[in-house]
Amino acid sequence: MAKQVVPEPARRRRRPTKTGTVLSERMIVETALRMLREHGSGGLTARRLGAALGADPSTLYRYFAGMDDLTRAIGEELTGRALEGWTATGDWRADLGALGLRIHRAYLDHPQAAVLTASRVTGRPREIAADEAILGVLRTAGFPDPAAVRIYHAFIDQSLAFAALDAGSLALAEEARTADEEMWESTYARLPAETYPHIAATAALLAARMTHSAYPVALRMLLDSAEAQLSAVRGGGPTGG
Repeated sequence: MAKQVVPEPARRRRRPTKTGTVLSERMIVETALRMLREHGSGGLTARRLGAALGADPSTLYRYFAGMDDLTRAIGEELTGRALEGWTATGDWRADLGALGLRIHRAYLDHPQAAVLTASRVTGRPREIAADEAILGVLRTAGFPDPAAVRIYHAFIDQSLAFAALDAGSLALAEEARTADEEMWESTYARLPAETYPHIAATAALLAARMTHSAYPVALRMLLDSAEAQLSAVRGGGPTGG
């Protein structure tokens, strides 16, 4: 049977930890983020987290149903950080563009956590607020509901997929990441044109581009497609499938 999670007000009345601090869900999540940054996902356990907080590991289960619940809370924290300071201006394309870049950056600021959480659905308030905001931007702009949902789906999955991909690279050991990046010049740029004419013709361009995230370009392409669909709606044409 899962342990009962104690409501936040009741938790605050608990005794301080060995270090004299009073635990909170936010403190636990922030400590978990630090541990992920320093030790990776393999270093995040209830025992180690409890030690970092100066608390018995069992204390964590007053705040979270388990480590998987904590993982969702970490994802929720990253989403919340992306939303901080963002407000809709009424320019749907600028609003979605800014929010997409914020989501991507919030996750890349914590690459180990991003790899762990980008594929998760938290069902928590700040994730729900983000979903409501994105759908609100699209529906207010005039997208019919089927198109709004389709674009929302593509937008959020694209943002998180690139966050996970780019975070995966950042989470590598520096030596491995450098070796991957140098491959475009050490290997691809030296392939013979007789065998690989298209790679050889674009080798310099590939070397200059492939070590950077493609997310800004992919985001613009998605927004271009959405803008074309909105123009079709206003002109009475089809909106895509």
